[in-house]
Amino acid sequence: MSTAATHWNIALIQADIALGEPERNRGHLYDLMKKAAQAENKPDVLVLPEMWNTGYALAQIQDLADPGGQNSRAWLRDFAREHDVHLVAGSIAEKQGEQVRNTMYVIDRLGQEAGVYSKIHLFRLMQEEKHLAAGQHPVTFELDGTLAGASICYDIRFPELARLLALKGAKVLFVPAEWPHPRLQHWRTLLTARAIENQMYVVACNRVGEGGGDRFFGHSLIIDPWGEIVAEGGEEEEIITGSISLGTVDEVRGRIPVFEDRRPELYR
Repeated sequence: MSTAATHWNIALIQADIALGEPERNRGHLYDLMKKAAQAENKPDVLVLPEMWNTGYALAQIQDLADPGGQNSRAWLRDFAREHDVHLVAGSIAEKQGEQVRNTMYVIDRLGQEAGVYSKIHLFRLMQEEKHLAAGQHPVTFELDGTLAGASICYDIRFPELARLLALKGAKVLFVPAEWPHPRLQHWRTLLTARAIENQMYVVACNRVGEGGGDRFFGHSLIIDPWGEIVAEGGEEEEIITGSISLGTVDEVRGRIPVFEDRRPELYR
């Protein structure tokens, strides 16, 4: 295990996404990522939104999905190496055989794959379950010696998943999303709850713009283990930045020993 980092500078790419236009979206995301990576206060981690390659063009998703994610993975690896930055690369529509999954790739600054996670909980209000296959495995990954957990959008309504990741040792929960109006209060409340109850950082990148009849509100967030907001976006396309002190997780867990005081034998 590598020496753990003490701080991360994080940049959230709160982007608009063109429905069903993978090439256009890739070019647009690349430009925003390059701008973020070349900023004076260079980020350690860049985070992208959910389904950035296609948006929720589910009726055409079999034709639009990236086979094996190979096209996306290739340029993400190159970008991470070139700009010396970790990528929590949101998620894409990834085709595996006859199935399409909503899949996140995590690429470290050397261009190596640190983790792959497919969304476990499919959102019926957007008919994901009719077009996508659900993931089967919770995922943690390591960046700079720090363990983090993966979650995608609707997953945050399931506290069991975040708690499992925390019990595995995750200190940061990354959440790419396409979360629309009118549920802004749900978004902010659920993310804050996941941070407080698990005494971990929550880093959530939501999209903006319109697509498929929905309007997405952004408000990407970095929340500390006390539930305090480190950074929050507005409702327009922007790059949101914030710094997190990873030692704060151990400090908070030491002051309020939630994990030591659990009684899992009574929860069944």
